[in-house]
Amino acid sequence: MDSYQWSLADLFSYMSRNSDLLWEHFLSHLYMVVSGVGLAIVLGIPLGVLCTRHEKLAKVILGITSILQVIPSLALLVLLMLVLGLGSKTVIVGLLFYSLNPIVRNTYIGLKQVDASYIEAGRGIGMSPLQLLVKVRFPLSLPYIISGLRIAAVIAIGVVTIAPLVGGEGLGREIYAGINNQNPLRIYAGAIPAALIAIVADLVLGYFQRKLNFADRKSSPSTS
Repeated sequence: MDSYQWSLADLFSYMSRNSDLLWEHFLSHLYMVVSGVGLAIVLGIPLGVLCTRHEKLAKVILGITSILQVIPSLALLVLLMLVLGLGSKTVIVGLLFYSLNPIVRNTYIGLKQVDASYIEAGRGIGMSPLQLLVKVRFPLSLPYIISGLRIAAVIAIGVVTIAPLVGGEGLGREIYAGINNQNPLRIYAGAIPAALIAIVADLVLGYFQRKLNFADRKSSPSTS
């Protein structure tokens, strides 16, 4: 059988004809990523703060999150599927587990890297430990935290492409449909938007990471 011949014009035509379906997959993809990484932020940042308070506990927490991240994504999703069943819920919980390590670790490192002179200055004006955390340590550690979020987001966007294997939605459905039907148009119609989401997320979060880097702004020469 002759190989399937196609061009960029064919791809654009296919994406135009199926724009409603592709848009639905796109939104489902984003929903799972935002939900999974969002839950990881809600859980991971407090865990990172807890790690700075208890060094022995930090080794346990960081060890567990590291183990979760090195489990192959498909294996983790299959294990979760046995408990949660098929569907996007399984994928979201899997993304939560996968995203914890970079967020917890970078929150912990960021808070530990804050210059002691800022802490002492805060104490000198009568700040409580909570005020020091919220008004001094946390703002200064934001570049580290966003770096962890950046890593987690890019990983999550990639992991969601295998969501259809456990009953999830997203752009992976188009990719696997293309593989099963030996139709490269469907493969690229799913893969290209997924890749663009990852690139845009990385660029946007990288921009905010640079903008919030207090040390770089402090060391940059004055333009006056």
